[in-house]
Amino acid sequence: MTVLSDAKIRALKPKAKPFKRADFDGLYLLVNPSGSKLWRFKYRLHGKEKLLALGKYPDVILAQARMRRDEARSFVASGVDPSAQRKEQQINEAAVQKDTFALLAGELLDKKRKEGRAEATLVKTEWFHRLLNADIGHMPISRITAQDILVPLRKV
Repeated sequence: MTVLSDAKIRALKPKAKPFKRADFDGLYLLVNPSGSKLWRFKYRLHGKEKLLALGKYPDVILAQARMRRDEARSFVASGVDPSAQRKEQQINEAAVQKDTFALLAGELLDKKRKEGRAEATLVKTEWFHRLLNADIGHMPISRITAQDILVPLRKV
């Protein structure tokens, strides 16, 4: 069995058609005609063959590709599809990034308007939101700490 090394990977030259160079335990490098070298992990789960992209060489070096393959193999061993796991993680991260302070503060202000709060209350709330939005408006709400809130409050 031929195991890949960094020198062997660098020596690979593109051909007219894409080709693969195997490492071991399902890890291989796909070399495209354009010259790009992509890490792939081939695995079987519930009787079906699947493929997981692990990154582009040299952004992901051989040691990192092997670590990512080992992580994916541990998911497969426990009966979890690593591709589905990655998609779920990306969706969760996107949801966290979407729930910024500015967005949620705006929703709160709209709610107070609909409830018919006094004009003075709305003006004060808008002022407070503008004050905080300058410093923490872009931050995901789940990652805001007390220290982050102290910065705009100290300005006042």
